[in-house]
Amino acid sequence: PPPAKYGGRHTVTLIPGDGIGPELMLHVKEVFRHACVPVDFEEVRVSAEAPEDDVHNAIMAIRRNGVALKGNIETNHNLPPSHKSRNNLIRTSLDLYANVIHCQSLPGVETRHRDIDILIVRENTEGEYSSLEHESVAGVVESLKIITAGRSRRIAHYAFRLARAAARRTVTAVHKANIMKLGDGLFLQCCQEVAAEYPEISFRSMIVDNTTMQLVSRPQQFDVMVMPNLYGNIVNNVCAGLVGGPGLVPGANYGHDYAVFETATRNTGKSIANRNIANPTAALLAACMMLDHLRLHSHASTIRQAVLASLDDPRTHTPDIGGQGTTSGAVQSIISHLPRA
Repeated sequence: PPPAKYGGRHTVTLIPGDGIGPELMLHVKEVFRHACVPVDFEEVRVSAEAPEDDVHNAIMAIRRNGVALKGNIETNHNLPPSHKSRNNLIRTSLDLYANVIHCQSLPGVETRHRDIDILIVRENTEGEYSSLEHESVAGVVESLKIITAGRSRRIAHYAFRLARAAARRTVTAVHKANIMKLGDGLFLQCCQEVAAEYPEISFRSMIVDNTTMQLVSRPQQFDVMVMPNLYGNIVNNVCAGLVGGPGLVPGANYGHDYAVFETATRNTGKSIANRNIANPTAALLAACMMLDHLRLHSHASTIRQAVLASLDDPRTHTPDIGGQGTTSGAVQSIISHLPRA
């Protein structure tokens, strides 16, 4: 993480994004203020229709500060093929190769399964998200999925180092090498080679379609999971659904030099924007992941404990988890659980 400056304070790039992003980032600022967090935000606006100059300004701000907290920027699939996803541009420009989400059962949230505690590591820079598509003849489109040995080994090493640091026992590689024998075959081979360097951690592999069935049947069997880009997107969303939905799970994108924190499922929540019913949990827990990255562990722990304590009260539950509470009500409850300064 970048060193603190100006009297021990950190400057973090804030990208509010679209949909519910701007209102949730305001609430993050409010909680940080009450918790006396030594972080100053440099706000950069990037929206779905923003010109690429705005995206490059955001990328420069992240390069300058080293760390960012962001809402999701909408990607309109009706735009021409030349229009690149703003979220994807940020991740690839900064080589944020590891997307990490922590899916765990939360107190007070009723779900079909309990005792879920899974770390999902997704390769973030290649695979099906390489933006290499062309129409070879009318009505025939070729979309290239890029898998390289270097990036596959890099993400495998990241997953095993994470498992070691978090005292986890098993890493599961998710693939479709039975059909994509070269592409996913290479990814799986790299994971197997890297696994041999971590003999204390057991390694297994699982085909992606079976993985989704196993997740919804017996998710407790999974510990750390590692996978290419598209499978990671799908598995992230399945796991978020298992523990209560998109409003609860935080996510992080790590590179060698930079880190960007956001909600795990990367959806804008446009349909509930400005209605004061969005769940603030995921955004606040993502902010806690950011504080841990900045080694502000006591502030991260304080806010995380307040968020979890607030979830114990059903009156604070927003509609997405079966309650009738409001965003502002949930945030005030979280603030009331912070220790008095």
